[in-house]
Amino acid sequence: MIAGTGALAFHPVTPDRWQDFEQLFGDRGACGGCWCMWLRLKRSEYDAQKGAGNRRAMQAIVDSGEIPGLLAYDGDQPVGWCAVGLREVYPLLQRSRTLKPVDDQPV
Repeated sequence: MIAGTGALAFHPVTPDRWQDFEQLFGDRGACGGCWCMWLRLKRSEYDAQKGAGNRRAMQAIVDSGEIPGLLAYDGDQPVGWCAVGLREVYPLLQRSRTLKPVDDQPV
């Protein structure tokens, strides 16, 4: 269990929680400038905007009103993240041999 209250709370990433998202991901964008854009872009696009470009892209998604995921909080402290979205927002999965859609149902 995470130190603190012992109870986690979960909230969608919205513009008013953007600073918490940035705090959690840190200066390096979590993992080498990813900002959780890896599955959302073609490899060439991802590589071209790695770092600050991916941060701006994710912020544009959040500012558009789309909810790209959930933040976990221990008290007021953001401590975790889970990306969520319709499968069409993850084009890398669409092209995957093993993770591609098995039907045309909107999930």
